[in-house]
Amino acid sequence: MIFHGSAAMAHEPDKLERMVISGRGDSLVGIAGSASDGYVGRDHFEQRPLLRPGELLETVPGLIATQHSGNGKANQYYLRGFNLDHGTDFATFVDGVPVNLPTHAHGQGYTDVNFLIPELVERIQFSKGTHHAELGDFSSAGAARLTYASTLRSTLVHGEAGMFGHARGLVAGSPVVGQGNLLYAAEYQHDDGPWDLASGFNKANLLLRYGQQTDDSGWNVTAMGYHGQWRSTDQIPRRAVESGALPRFGTIDPTDGGESTRLSCSGAWHRDTEHGHTEMLVYGVASSLGLYSNFTYFLEDPVRGDQFEQSDRRFQGGWAGHHAWAHEIAGRDASTEAGLQVRGDRMDVRLSKTEKRAFVEGVSADNVGQVSASPYLKNETRWSDAIRTELGARYDVYHFGVEDRGSGRSRGRDAGIASPKGSIVVGPWDGTEFNLSGGLGFHSNDARGVTAASDAATPLARTSGAEIGLRTTRVRGLQSTVSLWWLDSDSELVFVGDAGTTEATRPGRRVGVEWANYYSPARPVTLDLDVSWTHARYRDDAVEGDHIPGAPEAVVSAGVSVRDVPGLGGFFGSLRLRYLGPRPLVEDDSRRSHATALASLQLGYQFDATWRLVADVFNLLDQRADDITYFYTSRLPGEPAGGAADFHFHPVEPIQARIALSARF
Repeated sequence: MIFHGSAAMAHEPDKLERMVISGRGDSLVGIAGSASDGYVGRDHFEQRPLLRPGELLETVPGLIATQHSGNGKANQYYLRGFNLDHGTDFATFVDGVPVNLPTHAHGQGYTDVNFLIPELVERIQFSKGTHHAELGDFSSAGAARLTYASTLRSTLVHGEAGMFGHARGLVAGSPVVGQGNLLYAAEYQHDDGPWDLASGFNKANLLLRYGQQTDDSGWNVTAMGYHGQWRSTDQIPRRAVESGALPRFGTIDPTDGGESTRLSCSGAWHRDTEHGHTEMLVYGVASSLGLYSNFTYFLEDPVRGDQFEQSDRRFQGGWAGHHAWAHEIAGRDASTEAGLQVRGDRMDVRLSKTEKRAFVEGVSADNVGQVSASPYLKNETRWSDAIRTELGARYDVYHFGVEDRGSGRSRGRDAGIASPKGSIVVGPWDGTEFNLSGGLGFHSNDARGVTAASDAATPLARTSGAEIGLRTTRVRGLQSTVSLWWLDSDSELVFVGDAGTTEATRPGRRVGVEWANYYSPARPVTLDLDVSWTHARYRDDAVEGDHIPGAPEAVVSAGVSVRDVPGLGGFFGSLRLRYLGPRPLVEDDSRRSHATALASLQLGYQFDATWRLVADVFNLLDQRADDITYFYTSRLPGEPAGGAADFHFHPVEPIQARIALSARF
């Protein structure tokens, strides 16, 4: 079945049916093209304690969202054996608008979702692998498409408070205005965290959307605004903590931190007719980030220190549209979708050496323009009751242009890449079906490296992959999927700790297995268990070794939730466990991170249709674990020239509680 946002093409040539996802909608037997595709709905979000907005993406089976700096910075993501840094190879969309930022000052594909308001997210559609024709850049490991609600059941007033200076307030509603609905939301949050240097994280979010909907068409216009600022406690060297020179939640450079802004406007339109389903989207996003970091302390400059500023100011605009129609091929039911995606980014990207946030020396300053156009076509044909195919292809063409602000020299480069994709699904038999999927994909590289005068990087690095999957609802109340997958990349993007960014490296290969389960043995109880294992290696021979630094081998997520239990009134609750296994930190696997296992708890009471009280407890067992770990060389004050190679870690936040009271009226 070909999905179109909230609508899916039915088998009848002139009928479109709407899919409503309330919990975890991966019981898509007979619909989805692979076992690794799925939906998550509003009810499932409400059962998960969220320390940060980025953890909403952990509803994607196998994905982990961590943090190695201040809360205002983009999360660090892990999926399918990738340390995705801040989003490379995982495409994220909010109401169709791409969030990943190419040629970003802090890393290719930078994905900051701090502008998300979790209470407004209606559903997440997730997919993995290279076999989806509608997905292009940054999507080789996977993709998540988040959709905001167009209307709310009632006006929401929400307030929460917690340990470490946490406070958050939200007001949202969707009154009828004229022939449509006006959705509005305003959010403010403050958080100091457990750090010796209070992070002073302040963020503000605003959203306005007006739209109209009829039985067969609809449109909306959405404006969003976000601003955040913070002080950072970045990763610290283990030797300083073990010697007692630095507390576990201490910092070395108290002037690290940043400020981020995002303003966006988008318009969406869709229509269903006897000729099919059509959608169009136009968007513009203006964003900025000023980020001060110091990962090596006094390694390069023993007097001023190694702090640097990464500045990114940009405007991105784009248009995306597709038309899908039902028809027949050789007398068999089929549906075809043709689409086009166009995007342009104009950015001012700078790197400067600083001391206590004061400018010392410019390293680079570039004006960058990047434009892409991507037509695609995909077809689903049901050849019999037990066999259907999904075949597709896309072609991505890029132009990279870079102007060096120092020398005034300009350089450019063009590139194009074709990516065929396909799946065959066999079944269902007794609620069980099998799929074989595969295709080619890519990720773009930083325009500055692509257009370098010497030793230029590959503009569009090829990826290729395949998956064998099983999806079953054979056991009553159980939705289960198993995927055995493989993915090759012609160029790995790996985080470089002493530079604070990513760089293109050697070709890699990953093979793995995923097992995802969602079980409701009785109406009040739901259980989920997602297990992933990956084997990741470089494909070439090198003396330094073949392990890919930061590649996770095992990921486990599990939870149990209870609600609407007879005799317990309005009580509800959930308990969750998240496990991120050890990872190689250097190519020869001689240095490895520890595993991190965290539990969280939610308890709540629904007093009536209006009032709701919720308590969330994070890191329930108060584990002294690492949120993230690197291994590289740094130098502390008083240490000899050349510094020391060491583990650098960002600790998980200790046990903490938050209480929220909300009213709907």
